[in-house]
Amino acid sequence: MKKVLILGGGFAGIDAAIHLKKLNYDVTLVSERDYFYIYPTSIWIPTRESEFSDMCVDLSQLQEAHGFKLIVSSVTSISAKESCVTLANGEVLTEYDYLIIAMGASKMKHSGLENTLSICGAPEQSLLIRDKLDALIAKGSGKICFGFGGNPNDTSAVRGGPGFELLFNVHHLLKKKAIRHNFDLTFFAPMAEPGKRMGPQALKMMEMYFSRLGIQAHYGKKIINFEERAIVFEDDTKLESDFTMFIPAGDGHEVIKNSDLPTNAAGFVKIDDFCNVVFEDSHMPRNIYAIGDTAALEGYEWRAKQGHIAEVMAKITAHNIEMREQNQSDFKGYHEHLNILCVMDSGDGAAFVYRDEKRAFMFPLPFIGHWLKKGWGVYCRYSKLGKIPRIPGM
Repeated sequence: MKKVLILGGGFAGIDAAIHLKKLNYDVTLVSERDYFYIYPTSIWIPTRESEFSDMCVDLSQLQEAHGFKLIVSSVTSISAKESCVTLANGEVLTEYDYLIIAMGASKMKHSGLENTLSICGAPEQSLLIRDKLDALIAKGSGKICFGFGGNPNDTSAVRGGPGFELLFNVHHLLKKKAIRHNFDLTFFAPMAEPGKRMGPQALKMMEMYFSRLGIQAHYGKKIINFEERAIVFEDDTKLESDFTMFIPAGDGHEVIKNSDLPTNAAGFVKIDDFCNVVFEDSHMPRNIYAIGDTAALEGYEWRAKQGHIAEVMAKITAHNIEMREQNQSDFKGYHEHLNILCVMDSGDGAAFVYRDEKRAFMFPLPFIGHWLKKGWGVYCRYSKLGKIPRIPGM
């Protein structure tokens, strides 16, 4: 039985393990956390609509459900040439036939970033955001700023959707408490048209939402520094903030940057359409794959790193490994599956956003949209545990 080593316990890594076990491979999954975290629905932790535990799926339960081996430890180094992976717990892993890298990404470094919290950062930050909001609500007024940044070396590394969602959910929470009029809510970003990758219709609808909800916008100025109670921009103007929620753009994982893996300018692993790592040196191994946020996505300018793309890449990689083992050439690629897909929640409803190479649209889902996303969270947990069937094609 061929051995597959998977580095990373997020959407990409978990799905790769599940698909490969179904194909009867000996799979070992390495994860720095002992739980799988459902990031897309963590937006409700700060507003106390959900508990932290609701977003966590114990990896030991997933291990029991699917039969893969599990090592809970972080990766400290990777040597492709030596076929060697070193872990923080001291283990050195060398016995594998295939290596799948699904370690996610690091974050862009900003001056004063310690004065912010991110809904897309370490899972525990969602609890700290909740505490900050609780304190401001207890005070009864305040200025709250929500924003995200970009990576000039890789436009696919922006993750702004959760920032919009948390903003809308906080607006809804303050409105329910009848104190919304005491708060200034501002969304900021260094690009001139944040959200543009969702398409022109979505961009116009976001502007309409902001106007209707009384949300201020601060766009098109480079962020210089985050202070404890303000954001400083390139023209020396300041945006006052009692609390700042900021999502830095993704950047190449530090372990990847320090390895002998080929990377793009941002530090993401270079792959071909089949998710196989592309080395210029013909003597380097050909048994390494990279999927999810770790990988350098190629293609459309609007492409984005999302959980469902990570899952597609995982399924494709499992299929392509099986084709290699059977000496067949029916390989599948991820490019044809690139799209933007999300249900952008607002606390009292949602908007469905979709974009591919042919079309781009956004339409509102009042009331029912919120519960559709809630239902997706339940589906995500129990389908990965194998307790309910997965939707065909997913």
